[in-house]
Amino acid sequence: MNEYFEEFYNFGGFGPAIKSITPSDDEVKSYKGILPANLLKYWQEYGFCGWGSGRLWIINPAEYEDILAQWLKNTPFEQMQKDGVDHFSVIAIDAFGEIYIWGKNSGTCLSITSCYGMIFPAFNNQDFLESGEELILNLFFANKISTEIDLNDLNDQPLFERALEKLGPLENGEIYGFVPALALGGAPKLENLQKVKATEHLAFLAELGEKRVMADIVALSNALPHNQ
Repeated sequence: MNEYFEEFYNFGGFGPAIKSITPSDDEVKSYKGILPANLLKYWQEYGFCGWGSGRLWIINPAEYEDILAQWLKNTPFEQMQKDGVDHFSVIAIDAFGEIYIWGKNSGTCLSITSCYGMIFPAFNNQDFLESGEELILNLFFANKISTEIDLNDLNDQPLFERALEKLGPLENGEIYGFVPALALGGAPKLENLQKVKATEHLAFLAELGEKRVMADIVALSNALPHNQ
């Protein structure tokens, strides 16, 4: 365990891993050169698994390829892939269906808050080139605190611990989803949460309506005069 993952595991409060599924050699090899080598090592050491009692899940990107295509459809990021500018893969999701995306040429460049239909770009290609993919990947984990991975209800109160107590722990491949979905008029409250199959629910949410691509705050910050 390197110092960055130790930070994630211990100080971040994510360890130990739960509900692990060991990837096959072919699954690991298929992402060589697409995802950072250290992420593939984490797959081999810990498997596709949950962290922080299920707040965060390292997943098999192959299972989310079609879902990612649905979410990126008719966005600038779909065109980036078509033009060969970048290649995107889902590397993790959280307990409420936040999707974390890795760009082969841009690192941790996108996240999707699926329950609200919001796509958040955070492209910093210069930092990616200067730091390298393995450091960017390590910082993705090291900078996280388990209690900060949550979703707030109507009263701005975190839901994870209450969902865990009411619905029980998540299995590998499950998330807590709102039923009815927020896009269909549902409310973000504990009573509306259910344990749902992650891939099915995320695909369903992707079909509900137009996605909102939010401002890239990294690009905006880099454009400020003091960063010139």
